Amino acid sequence: MNYQEALSYINDKDKFGSRLGLYSITRLMELLGNPQNELKFIHVSGTNGKGSTCAYLASCLKSAGYKVGLYTSPYLERFNERIQINGENIPDEDLALITEIVREKADLMVNQGMQHPTTFEIVTAIAFMFYYQKNVDYVILEVGLGGRFDSTNVIETSLASVISTIDYDHTEILGDSLDKIAYQKAGIIKNNGIVISYPQEEEALNVIIDVAKDMNSELFLQSIDSIKIKSQTEFGSKFDFYYKDTALEDIEISMIGEYQVYNASLAIYTILILKEKNLINITDDQLYKGIKATKWKGRLEVLRRNPTFLIDGAHNIQGIKNLSNALKLFKYDKLILGVSILKDKDHKKMVELLGPLADKAVVTEVKMPRKLDAELLAKEFEEYVPEVYVEKEIKDAVLKTIGLANDNDLIVFGGSLYMIGEARTIINLL
Repeated sequence: MNYQEALSYINDKDKFGSRLGLYSITRLMELLGNPQNELKFIHVSGTNGKGSTCAYLASCLKSAGYKVGLYTSPYLERFNERIQINGENIPDEDLALITEIVREKADLMVNQGMQHPTTFEIVTAIAFMFYYQKNVDYVILEVGLGGRFDSTNVIETSLASVISTIDYDHTEILGDSLDKIAYQKAGIIKNNGIVISYPQEEEALNVIIDVAKDMNSELFLQSIDSIKIKSQTEFGSKFDFYYKDTALEDIEISMIGEYQVYNASLAIYTILILKEKNLINITDDQLYKGIKATKWKGRLEVLRRNPTFLIDGAHNIQGIKNLSNALKLFKYDKLILGVSILKDKDHKKMVELLGPLADKAVVTEVKMPRKLDAELLAKEFEEYVPEVYVEKEIKDAVLKTIGLANDNDLIVFGGSLYMIGEARTIINLL
């Protein structure tokens, strides 16, 4: 099996389908020898911010000299981004070799009368095999969807279960209330484990407290009062962080937006707790360096200046609110929006939040069944934006926004992770 054959096998969604549950992934990992049982995990769930939090954690541990696996989803430009070690994507050759091994075990499951593992189960198995083969020190493991029945939850233990902010998303699967969603997210909590949570709404927090108690786990709740933001600009932020009697002053991050301060703080809080419990060894200098060096593609990422071209992976209501607040940090004459939204999202509310900020909008589409038709979305934007254009091809939309912009304008592409990944590739090729 070569690299392209591996990708074709992995992405055969029509054949493998999608489902939540641990029975299939558990059997697959057993056939592979349970390599995940030899790894040390920091497991991260939540609605928004979990990807950035994972990136901060991985960068800090790398700064401390560790060999760190980072497993995330989805990818922006290239599949290999999902499986990294110390910031380097899994090599094509390793992906092909390990996929062949996983395919043999998946075929064996089918021969034994079981369903074929899903795409996400296959990718998760590949990641665990890769990290085991490369003998990483730690794996920062991002949940795919929910937590309780997510394939990543096949792991039996973790150094910590970290829960970022919980909000409404994937309600058709996870539930239509915060307590139901929180119950799914809190499913990663392990018996006698460590739980570290971002400040939550009371409805979600009560569920986390109850699950932690049921699992006899030690719960650490981060406080907003532990953070003092000193400055925010379109180039990053500076803040102080307080932990017990310790003050870490003038921490700098290069990622943009107030919410990134809170994501960084959740990572810092996690690291300090694990350090206190002698589960990791890291100096303050290494922590500062790791936090400042953290980058996360597609999250309020500036790709070029004059005009400023910004992409952001905001794809739900909370993400759009964070984007809207972050735009206040930028100085510009006009805001030109490039946007695509999936039809299963609350697109009317997203348009209501984004539309009034824009002077012009270029509406486009992603090439997938879940896309919202560009003409329909454009009609929604016309209620708020003076000039609205439709360019169904993402490349045409990118070129259109650039053509509409002057040097002092701000171009923002957002609304869909799938769309901004393609936009990122296009911009970097121009």
